[in-house]
Amino acid sequence: MNALSWTFLAALAAAALTRLWLAQRQVAHVRAHRAAVPPPFADAIPLAAHQKAADYTVAKARLGTADVLLGAGALLVLTLGGLLQWMSAQWGTLFAPGGVAHGTALIAGAVVLLSALELPASLYRTFVIEARFGFNRMSAALFWIDLAKHAALAAALGLPLLVLVLWLMARTGALWWLYVWLAWAGFNLLVLLIYPTFIAPLFNRFARLEDAVLAGRIERLLARCGFTSNGLYVMDGSRRSAHGNAYFTGFGAAKRIVFFDTLLARLAPTEVEAVLAHELGHYRRHHVWKRIALLFALSLGLLWLLGRLIDAPWFYAGLGAGAPADAMGLLLFVLVVPVFTFFLQPLTSLYSRRHEFEADSYAAAHASAAELVRALVKLYQDNAATLTPDPLHSAFYDSHPPAARRIARLQALTQEAA
Repeated sequence: MNALSWTFLAALAAAALTRLWLAQRQVAHVRAHRAAVPPPFADAIPLAAHQKAADYTVAKARLGTADVLLGAGALLVLTLGGLLQWMSAQWGTLFAPGGVAHGTALIAGAVVLLSALELPASLYRTFVIEARFGFNRMSAALFWIDLAKHAALAAALGLPLLVLVLWLMARTGALWWLYVWLAWAGFNLLVLLIYPTFIAPLFNRFARLEDAVLAGRIERLLARCGFTSNGLYVMDGSRRSAHGNAYFTGFGAAKRIVFFDTLLARLAPTEVEAVLAHELGHYRRHHVWKRIALLFALSLGLLWLLGRLIDAPWFYAGLGAGAPADAMGLLLFVLVVPVFTFFLQPLTSLYSRRHEFEADSYAAAHASAAELVRALVKLYQDNAATLTPDPLHSAFYDSHPPAARRIARLQALTQEAA
């Protein structure tokens, strides 16, 4: 073991212990506030619904604790435990070591192994936690069909990209990281383009919105916002879950507005309009493109860093691998980078929460802030989202502002409009 080994162990321990500590804080804080609905919501949310949300949050946090321990253990076994090096040696009996075929087999094998390790937690989450709280509507057959579809799609899209990346790493010299970044960025933009019409329909059915009154209200909102889309669609989210949502997807002429059928069944037309105005706020404030630009910039920087490490023997020795090799270097880097970047997560969460406030402000200017408040209260109740998260846990992880802060801000906007 070298200095990198000890640094990696220290970072992994710090990240895992912090995640466990935050989970414990969340459980303790939510349970401490379980007995009473927070005053701002006392007239809108029954105590039973508040307690259900608390118990649901605690159950998910406890499963997350198991995920942390399993993930840290698996990472140690793969790296310092030598499992990746052993897998590389086994694949080396079938393919020329260091070649594209060998590298593809190594990375694909690691992905399959990690996916298999995550499967029990996914089953428990769906058929125990989600079922216990009345959210799961997915049959066992549909679960396995979805899993097979995801695996086939990952193979159809991911394997060609992986082969291209390894080929570029081997053939394009010292600037391979730049060419790989261009290929990766192009791949992501292509997926964004084809997702609405080719990928999403593999998992859900989409029908045109038939409610003429709601459609007319939405069309008028789109006209006020200067937004054009390829249509208004309703997705059969109720086949899998009782949770509700709305979103727009794609870009250019392929933009679609999609409502979960569960959301339309719960919200009034004025509330649906306000929720959509919030989503349009993300579009008008260019949040999607800002996030894509940030992701692309970070990925470029990380690939540049990998370009500096890919031929360094100490990098491989420090993470339990043998001689430098493109596929092994790429795989090790992808596995360990989240450990070292974990403590940056509060910054990305803060950035996302700022976008949510901006989208709320946009919605208040183009629809009704009061209707958005009513919609959010219903969604918090229907999705069993806790109204009393631990402040530190929320600051670290939550992409959306806490319910009390968000509602208070919208109510202030309502008063300003009056």
